[in-house]
Amino acid sequence: MARLLVIDDEASIRRTLREILEYEKYKVDDASTGMEALARLAEQEYDVILCDIKMPEMDGIELLSAIKQSTDTPVIMISGHGNIETAVEAIKKGAYDYISKPPDLNRLLITIKNALDKSKLLTETKALRKVVSKQFEMIGESPLMSEIRTMIGKVAPTGARVLITGENGTGKELVARQLHELSQRNFAPFIEVNCAAIPSELIESQLFGHEKGSFTSAIKQRKGDFELAHGGTLFLDEIGDMSLSAQAKVLRALQENKITRVGGEKDIAVDVRILAATNKNLREEIEKGQFREDLYHRISVIVIEVPPLRDRKVDIPLLVNHFVGQICQNMGKALPVITAEAMHEMQQYRWTGNIRELHNATERLVILAGNTIDKEDVLRYARPLND
Repeated sequence: MARLLVIDDEASIRRTLREILEYEKYKVDDASTGMEALARLAEQEYDVILCDIKMPEMDGIELLSAIKQSTDTPVIMISGHGNIETAVEAIKKGAYDYISKPPDLNRLLITIKNALDKSKLLTETKALRKVVSKQFEMIGESPLMSEIRTMIGKVAPTGARVLITGENGTGKELVARQLHELSQRNFAPFIEVNCAAIPSELIESQLFGHEKGSFTSAIKQRKGDFELAHGGTLFLDEIGDMSLSAQAKVLRALQENKITRVGGEKDIAVDVRILAATNKNLREEIEKGQFREDLYHRISVIVIEVPPLRDRKVDIPLLVNHFVGQICQNMGKALPVITAEAMHEMQQYRWTGNIRELHNATERLVILAGNTIDKEDVLRYARPLND
């Protein structure tokens, strides 16, 4: 049952609204002042708040600002002294809606229902974000991982461009995700582009979009990833494999914060934070003429190097247990017991495929081994080809 908070300095208004809303099967609390309302909000979460504007000590607009600093709960402003300017100010301050006194009962109930739908959506979105964050959680307590976490904590809020380097399978995407989640852009899109997986003749259309008819298969206009990531983060994975012509356009976009669709003439303003990753040595690629030096300096304000798994073997037990938990949950299986000898054996391998290879080996063990995973199971099912 939804819980509502009614804030009004007139006892008769509070009583009337309470009777109406309780008849509609809502739980209702009330407060006569802004300070009393803030005290209630500190003790109890509400699904919707109804707030008067004209109140002594703290008026509704001031209270609205205070509420929005601590909660996303929809606030419906109600006033008998309102005008267009007051309504506009309330909406600008974050109010969900504005209703004049005496309120039309049908409109009030519909507004509350819509506000509850929004509140439910916000709750579901937060839960989904937690699931996504858990999916991209960085596992490890080694000194190297602690250094990376410290670096991310310093860099994420700044908006600086970051180049993430490391071997395949080390978790460069996880670093990019953490940089986005801890940034001020975390409620905007995170768009990932695998530059190595897109043919060179299509990469420009992927990044910048295209106009209808700009090439044979362009049957309709398409927005590119720069536009889709507007306000958020664009992650250019394996940027070392990007064609030189695409590099030139990316450089212009970073210099001018503008892009032009393939086949188009109009400049489109974009606001994106660029994160890039590569498993190549870009300085060597520059020497070979395969990567633009000016673009390298644009994307590498901060460089974060993700270590290979062989350099942080102390993290392997944590990773294995994490993967086993995920895999068993997805498969609906009971958690197996992993013996100390089995774990020790897994720590001895080089894991040239890094975390990705370790995950695959762990999945094989969960599927093929019994309720107990021992050293013999590791030797039989998990041993990498190179060991």
